[in-house]
Amino acid sequence: MRHGKKVMHLGRKKAHRKSMLSNMACSLIEHKSINTTVTKAKALKVFIEPIITKSKNDTTHNRRLTFSELRSKEAVSELFGAVSNKVGDRLGGYTRVIKMGNRLGDNADMAMIELVDFNEIYSITSETNKKSTRRRKSKKSTEVNELIEIKSEQKGEEDINEKES
Repeated sequence: MRHGKKVMHLGRKKAHRKSMLSNMACSLIEHKSINTTVTKAKALKVFIEPIITKSKNDTTHNRRLTFSELRSKEAVSELFGAVSNKVGDRLGGYTRVIKMGNRLGDNADMAMIELVDFNEIYSITSETNKKSTRRRKSKKSTEVNELIEIKSEQKGEEDINEKES
């Protein structure tokens, strides 16, 4: 049983796993989305979410902590620049894992992991469909009342037309 085991080992030693996750995180920051296996994507999500949270507060200490995890100047500058500006108001959930099917060679479950705020397809539809209130009952009742009025007007016109002919 796996009681109390919080780390996904990914079939690697600690140093190799840390290096691999660091490289994948740098690639995710650079390209904004990458394709990998589902297990690696879930492990990367756990690895990178706290790093993105640190990037929202641009201090020297946070930059050094982030650099010690990522080990790439370009990735750190990109993270503290463009990425932190986009995710500044978000409380968490900076990444999204989308399952994509199985790989042809070994039938491994594949997934795409992406930064949520950099996908224009999802962000455009969510902004346009945003509603100001969540009270459905009052809105529904006004729609029903409007439909009843329209139907009664149509019946009234039909009755007048029948009387004239």
